[in-house]
Amino acid sequence: MPIPSTAFRHHPELIGRIKAPEESYFRDLDYAELDASVARNGGDPGWRYPDAHRDALRRATLAGREGQEVWVFGYGSLIWDPGFLFDEIRRAHVPGFTRELCLVDRMGGRGTAEAPGLMAGLVPGGAVDGLAFRIPPGLVEAETDQLFRREMVAPGYHAIFTPAETAGGPVEVLTFVADPEAAMIEIGLPRETQIRYLATGAGMLGTSLEYLDNVVAHFRAFGIHDAELEGLLAEVRTLTS
Repeated sequence: MPIPSTAFRHHPELIGRIKAPEESYFRDLDYAELDASVARNGGDPGWRYPDAHRDALRRATLAGREGQEVWVFGYGSLIWDPGFLFDEIRRAHVPGFTRELCLVDRMGGRGTAEAPGLMAGLVPGGAVDGLAFRIPPGLVEAETDQLFRREMVAPGYHAIFTPAETAGGPVEVLTFVADPEAAMIEIGLPRETQIRYLATGAGMLGTSLEYLDNVVAHFRAFGIHDAELEGLLAEVRTLTS
């Protein structure tokens, strides 16, 4: 089932910029491949959630919303590679959270134990801009399963619903906020550490620099200016040029 062209009616500038779900690596994650990558990097064999536990988290998050649409907030790689089916996309503003590069990857995704990588999470405070994707009611069960297999593969995030502001009116969005108790989450990393991780982190998903570059490029495409990320990108490029 392809994404309908009407999904981009609010943001035609994003047509061709968002990867189709069927082309996404994340559409049907190969956990055996992930386990092998973690093992190669000296990770704990029990690093990820068992399927039953992950699905229990998903069902608890969605409890009371049966038969309803679900809006998903993208603030990092979900922006250009959501991996799930949706029928509408809007720019969204979420108060109460700030985007921070705080997910440290030492497991082989975009970094290793020797050269960690860095990706984004949401932390309390401020406000954050991103994209809201609407999953229609009939697809919620299957598509949120896909989403949780990706975002809740292991401890790192809490899945929550939180209010968001869009040009089409307020909605509640499902989003993934950093869990400060998780081993992968390191809030408040010094800037020089962030720059080093972004400059050198690489793994089976690509480099941390590619991740940051994609986030910034897609923000620019629909008029979001994130001074922190723009500044980090400029410094990392200077370091690696």
